[in-house]
Amino acid sequence: MNSPHAKWASVWVYVLASRLLRAYEQGGEVALRSKKRGCPSARRVQPGRAAEAMALVRDKYWDFGPTLACEKLREIHGHNLSVETVRALMTRSGLWSPKKKRRGAVQQPRPRRESFGELIQIDGSDHEWFETRGERCWLLVFIDDATGRLTQLHFTKSENTFSYFDALEGHIKEHGKLRFPSVS
Repeated sequence: MNSPHAKWASVWVYVLASRLLRAYEQGGEVALRSKKRGCPSARRVQPGRAAEAMALVRDKYWDFGPTLACEKLREIHGHNLSVETVRALMTRSGLWSPKKKRRGAVQQPRPRRESFGELIQIDGSDHEWFETRGERCWLLVFIDDATGRLTQLHFTKSENTFSYFDALEGHIKEHGKLRFPSVS
């Protein structure tokens, strides 16, 4: 223990441990509990203030998220509440739901096409494909829906209509023109 802070820390730990031991010997386990247990928090929001803030949120800011609603309550109405308090109040009143509880509509997967060439999905991806050995470029990918097979891979400097036409030309040269299902 070379530093003076380490010396004081060890003294503080000793004093605290002695105090806790004395309390335990005099009152048992109950004496070790906080004396503030069961008392209302000093940081609690007064029910009237919370109700007034929530009335404002319901009337004017019902479509805001908790952070923006909190800012507006503070700037315009003088309610100095924390974002987490506003979030809890909005959640309790049903104006906000946490992301984990929000669920989008479940989409049924679309059945794959029956034969090769009926539907080609096309996507472009910007990336440093060649790391430091070349310029950053786009990879255009053609994927057959029926088989999931990659039918065309095309590197290009930018993603634009002409790049897609070049990739489509390569696809047609290799696999023939696109097949359309017959309509009866």
